[in-house]
Amino acid sequence: MSRLQSRFAELKQQNRAALVTFITAGDPDYATSLSILKGLPAAGADVIELGMPFTDPMADGPAIQLANIRALGGHQDMVKTLQMVREFRAGNQDCPLVLMGYFNPIHHYGVPRFIEEAKAAGVDGLIVVDLPPEHNEDLCDPAQAAGLDFIRLTTPTTDDVRLPTVLNGSSGFVYYVSVAGVTGAGAATLEHVEQAVARLRRHTDLPISIGFGIRTPEHAATIARLADGVVVGSALIDQIANAENDQQAVDGVLRLCAELAAGVRGARL
Repeated sequence: MSRLQSRFAELKQQNRAALVTFITAGDPDYATSLSILKGLPAAGADVIELGMPFTDPMADGPAIQLANIRALGGHQDMVKTLQMVREFRAGNQDCPLVLMGYFNPIHHYGVPRFIEEAKAAGVDGLIVVDLPPEHNEDLCDPAQAAGLDFIRLTTPTTDDVRLPTVLNGSSGFVYYVSVAGVTGAGAATLEHVEQAVARLRRHTDLPISIGFGIRTPEHAATIARLADGVVVGSALIDQIANAENDQQAVDGVLRLCAELAAGVRGARL
């Protein structure tokens, strides 16, 4: 059983959702980003998504676009991102970690090399926003053959005809993008989320995590009553953007993570 499978199974037994946190590797710099990454599990993150910086993150709103710019400005690259995972794993063998981003940096790095090094570093899964199932042979199939979960995004516009194709070959969990827009955009209505989760459950037994637009402990708790996971990214990234110094960035992200975790953990009590 993979780390992701184990974590979601364990949380299902506890009757609670997972808090899935997103940060961009190298934002605002390597050392600060690593401090945040290492602190997230103790602050309540159940699963971590680590963004691979890229110049054109087309699914992301301003907050994560700026995080990419800050990281790239500090010369963050794939070598450093995988090194960051290795350093995280040196102190934590339990928390699932997923790399999230776009295919271009992986293609540039070399798919076989990327898969081999990601697996060796301790990566558990991949979310590649711009690689549809029609291109499974490019990354999804070899990644899963190596033991990396391949997590698919589904959206409000993924209809019942398309959904089986998108879910085919998915593993780890399903990431439901709750708004038809970019990260950090406005939130979906509760009714919409309920209907979406019910529809997805008719198509898959995988855990369903919901993201895009979740910013507060109260909102996280509401989603945690409906889904298996709650994904928060832009709200955490904003803590970095608004910090006056590196320590304030670390403290701000971890404090908000703890508040979100409390919301998620108390949601079904």
